[in-house]
Amino acid sequence: MRLPSIHPEFMLEPIIDNGSIDEGSGRDAIGLGQAVTPGLNARHGTVLTLEDINVSFDGFKAINGLNLYIGIGELRCIIGPNGAGKTTTMDVITGKTRPTSGKAWFGDTLDLTRMSEVQIAQAGIGRKFQKPTVFEALTVFENLELAQKTDKSVWACLGARLNGEQRTRIDEVLTTIRLEVSRNRPAGLLSHGQKQFLEIGMLLMQDPQLLLLDEPVAGMTDAETEFTAELFKSLAGKHSLMVVEHDMGFVGSIADHVTVLHQGSVLAEGSLEQVQADDRVIEVYLGR
Repeated sequence: MRLPSIHPEFMLEPIIDNGSIDEGSGRDAIGLGQAVTPGLNARHGTVLTLEDINVSFDGFKAINGLNLYIGIGELRCIIGPNGAGKTTTMDVITGKTRPTSGKAWFGDTLDLTRMSEVQIAQAGIGRKFQKPTVFEALTVFENLELAQKTDKSVWACLGARLNGEQRTRIDEVLTTIRLEVSRNRPAGLLSHGQKQFLEIGMLLMQDPQLLLLDEPVAGMTDAETEFTAELFKSLAGKHSLMVVEHDMGFVGSIADHVTVLHQGSVLAEGSLEQVQADDRVIEVYLGR
């Protein structure tokens, strides 16, 4: 039997700055190329439940009795000083870090502490790191094509042809992230903000139930930041979003509910106005 020829252009890996890569930011960790299991069981209205989560690294408590609940369709902002445990919390949710103790549930039935990173991504949790990870040698359209929910085995990819429904879905995501006119542009030629939008689009191709977004507007122009706020508000309801961000202006433009972390646990929760008025938050994070 004659094997089909291999095309190297379809075997490219994302362009990543190895000097600044986040651990766990590989394809499996961020959910690209993984099929999502439909029909998450969340009858109680909570998409994510973290209860009494503890994480220790060589005696240092990075997470200390953390309790966090995110509802279906909610847009939650997480703020706090450096070292508060924000990134570690995301690591626990995505399976990169195993908690020392505590419970972590996705919906009502999926125990995240017993699942691998790949299984968690397949279940419907997508994570976007601060630095965009896209296939720079491929076009915007091709990046979204590779990210869709399909069989990613070698043989399936070699014989893959887009059907009408798949093309329609890609067109919808291109419109959502405002990259329609750049559909045939190599991703490496996009601006920093556009690369961020493309990576968000790649996650949306997976139709995730929960999106984890780490400092999404860092390095963006004012116009790009404004569009990101519009984008996130439009996604809320269809998806649940957990946004870690230091830009308080951006947080104020999108958040209905804000959680403040400090020393690995929840310091305060409520509206942005409520947490900004909290003396403890002012002392440890906002300043007077």
